[in-house]
Amino acid sequence: MSIVNEKPLAARVQVIAHRGASAHLPEHTLAAYARAIADGADFIEPDLVMTRDGVLVARHENEISGTTDVAARAEFAARRAVKRVDGVAVEGWFTEDFTLAELKTLRARERLPELRGTAHDGRYPLATFAQIVALAAACGRTVGLIPEIKHGTYFRGIGLAMEDALLDALAAHAYTRTAPVEIQSFEVGNLRYLDGERKRRGMVNVRLLQLLGEPREQPFDVVAAGGALDYAAMTPPQGLHEIAAYADAIGPSTRAVLPLTPDGRLGAATALVRDAHVAGLEVHVYTLRPENAFLPPALRDGTDPSHRHEAGSLAEIRALLDAGIDAFFTDDPALGRKAVDGQGVHAEQ
Repeated sequence: MSIVNEKPLAARVQVIAHRGASAHLPEHTLAAYARAIADGADFIEPDLVMTRDGVLVARHENEISGTTDVAARAEFAARRAVKRVDGVAVEGWFTEDFTLAELKTLRARERLPELRGTAHDGRYPLATFAQIVALAAACGRTVGLIPEIKHGTYFRGIGLAMEDALLDALAAHAYTRTAPVEIQSFEVGNLRYLDGERKRRGMVNVRLLQLLGEPREQPFDVVAAGGALDYAAMTPPQGLHEIAAYADAIGPSTRAVLPLTPDGRLGAATALVRDAHVAGLEVHVYTLRPENAFLPPALRDGTDPSHRHEAGSLAEIRALLDAGIDAFFTDDPALGRKAVDGQGVHAEQ
């Protein structure tokens, strides 16, 4: 079995474009996914939510005021609402209150304008999952898809369950019947259901990724059922073996693998990668970003939070590679490709 500092469980460490090349272009747009593919990503990641008419679209959240121009559209002013999503009151505009045709009239905006600017705001429409599949299929090489089901319990509760809709969408396109696909969720019950369905349908190219939140957080389907399971209980060896009964990989945060020392440097690797590999699980960490604001303090360059420090980002990725990870989510897949392929500059850790 693989252990920390040995070859990872995967044949080659995979570079996952987190919502596309989102360090450069508004996330979840076809332009961001196309750049990610051009920059060498092995997988592209669409977060999936539902429209009122049951279409899978790519948005980080179902509340879209921060990533589209919906708040400036007078014809949709009356759609503003307050909803309880995963136990939290959220105010804004929600995809499930719009048809696909209505959403297609909106334009994407940068989610982090204070760090990444607004030069591309208003240029790109929202993308459906079907469009993203078609983009990957036409790119000329095999690019995997790693869709995340967002707020599965919430959407199921309003009659817009995504699990079967996603499997049906994958089966409907020749590309996703054979290309690498990995479905992610922070919830547990939907992954267990998907495990049974992928086996029943013979979808041998579909893998499952159990995302892990902060230790004392709980998967919301567990909360909704009144359960006690939290993410802390899912990461010891016994918890990992239980995950391995239905999933192929775990998705922890970078800090769950490489915690920071008190002075802001990367510390020694935890046992998580080793224990996951012993359980037969790959480890796909999230999320690597090149701006100072997201780097460990010791790997930053200057004090401007928006400054891109490529050397620092490469150093962090390489430290995670040394810890034995199998894949990583990055907002800048070109930098991820450099790190995996041994290119680029070095920075002190």
